[in-house]
Amino acid sequence: VGVISIADDRRGPLTVPIWYGYEPGGELWIVTDRDSRKGKLLMSVDRFSLCAQTETPPYSYVSVEGPIVALERALVERHTRVLAHRYLGVEAGDGYIKATGASDETDGSIVVRMRPERWLTVDYRKAYGG
Repeated sequence: VGVISIADDRRGPLTVPIWYGYEPGGELWIVTDRDSRKGKLLMSVDRFSLCAQTETPPYSYVSVEGPIVALERALVERHTRVLAHRYLGVEAGDGYIKATGASDETDGSIVVRMRPERWLTVDYRKAYGG
């Protein structure tokens, strides 16, 4: 799970956990409800940041920031189910999709794609073993 940070000129940045997809050399992408605070902010800014970390010591993390290069309608099979399977496994992911009632016709989600520009990584395993 990553933590996304999105500028909000009315208060501090919105910083919340989110599922994400990324393949080395490609774009980072997330799915969110277009009517959520995240969705509305993402449609009004031109970039965001995301940080992901290991949950056990010695810790490692990566943060990335870059411009939004595409906003598009999310498709359940192509986007939402892919993330649900990644984070929950096939059985629980399918259960999640069923429980939300998501379908391509009714899902109000968007895919937001970011082109990574700047990376920052730290791997404490290198310094402290692990």
